[in-house]
Amino acid sequence: MVREFKLPDVGEGVSEGEIVSWLVEEGDEVSEDQAVAEVETDKAIVEVPSPVNGSVREILAEEGEVVPVGNIIITFNVEGEEEEPAAETTESAESDQQTESQQETAAEPEVSEGEAGAAGDEEVSTGEGRVFAAPSARRLARELGVDIATVEGSGPSGRVTEQDVQAATEGGQSGGEAGGQSTAGGEESGAAAPDSEFEPADVQEPSAGAGAAGSGGTGGPAPTPAEAADRDRTLAAPATRRLAEEQGVDLNAVPASEERDGQAFVTPEAVMEYAEAQQQAQRTDAAAVSAGAAGETGPREERIPYKGIRKTIGEAMSRSKFTSPHVTHHDTAVVDDLVETRGRLKPKAEESGIRLTYMPFVMKAVVAALKQHPKLNAALDEEASEIVRKNYYNIGVAAATDAGLMVPVVEDVDRKGLLQISSEVNELVQKARDRSIAREELQGSTFTITNFGAIGGEYATPILNHPEVGILGIGELKQRPVVEDGEVVARHTLPISLSIDHRIVDGADAAAFGNTFIEYVENPELLLLE
Repeated sequence: MVREFKLPDVGEGVSEGEIVSWLVEEGDEVSEDQAVAEVETDKAIVEVPSPVNGSVREILAEEGEVVPVGNIIITFNVEGEEEEPAAETTESAESDQQTESQQETAAEPEVSEGEAGAAGDEEVSTGEGRVFAAPSARRLARELGVDIATVEGSGPSGRVTEQDVQAATEGGQSGGEAGGQSTAGGEESGAAAPDSEFEPADVQEPSAGAGAAGSGGTGGPAPTPAEAADRDRTLAAPATRRLAEEQGVDLNAVPASEERDGQAFVTPEAVMEYAEAQQQAQRTDAAAVSAGAAGETGPREERIPYKGIRKTIGEAMSRSKFTSPHVTHHDTAVVDDLVETRGRLKPKAEESGIRLTYMPFVMKAVVAALKQHPKLNAALDEEASEIVRKNYYNIGVAAATDAGLMVPVVEDVDRKGLLQISSEVNELVQKARDRSIAREELQGSTFTITNFGAIGGEYATPILNHPEVGILGIGELKQRPVVEDGEVVARHTLPISLSIDHRIVDGADAAAFGNTFIEYVENPELLLLE
């Protein structure tokens, strides 16, 4: 029996995940709970386990592909259950899917401007204009010159399998048929394509087509995948246009493998091949630059997919910035005593194997200030129209990682000593940087600290870790000129930048919080009373 496995919600409410890598191959034996894939969500990479004992029947998503939660990504032959030739099991589900997608397609306004006749032929596409097939089946189809769009799938949910491609070759449903489709213009192709797909022959077919591929606006022979076409007008299905947009690809630059009514027609396969070719070229350029080859220069620009953690960070920042009216309060603490205290305690901490930084002092001072100014240890429940004040103190510490900004959370800071806090912060930040941090270790903060001063700079305008209402930015701690008794002297100073949600925290509250925080970091012995 075939068991389909859908991408689960591996986090809280994530809608999609990127397949980072497959840990198994088709045919591999697997056991229940064995990790079969690594999936990147908005914050971390998680392993997806097998739900059964058995073997991998088919892998349905490629590495690097972003898959919506609920989509089938792999199928298994279940141990102890009779293997079956598949097909019928999910027929109903797939037919539902097809019906739905066909309805969607029918509702969409066709291939391109004014293209009524040819577009009618496209509406037979499956799902969102794509043929459901495993990467291996697609590769085989290319090798055998089979137009995969003409192959009837017998796999789960009607997917085209390698066996289907082989059978199509033996049965003669390949190249010739596809060729007939593409060379004739519009109407004839409708007869050739039954009622499933509109996928074209492969772009890589060198063939001799007619017409110029240049700017003439008519289709023509396909250039190599990496070679950009230069058309003014391109026909494509709506789903193909969406795909091109997602991939950051100019549809007019994609080599076309077909013509419709004398116009270049681009398919999803052609878009993906072109996008991959461009990305490969960019990677090659980048490698050449990093290798430092004399006389070589890097590309003038490059396009990097906006996805994964980078996209999540961006969306979170936008939501916070445009939801909460930010106000940032700046001040400076003179922290000679803190420097001296930390200097005395540091060797003691090292005897315990702990690297004592200034961050634990800052965190303890923040908690002390939050206790006196609880307005800043809160969140706004907008749906319930309630301000939620937290009587616990979980402090998030923003950390720069190669994947982007992450905020590990140290829980119950008020109940822990400096050494324990230091140990936990160091461990969590390291886990964030090597991507081994658990999702729950990035959640539940009540207030956040960002230490941009570790890199340099004095002041900033930190963006709230929504829905929190306060975030404290720490500038670079170093000696600066300070006026004392009319004399300018050098003192260790710590610039601070406190951003607040002005809907529920006033500027006076921010200033008062800042004063209390400064009092603690300027007099670190007060932390002993906390």
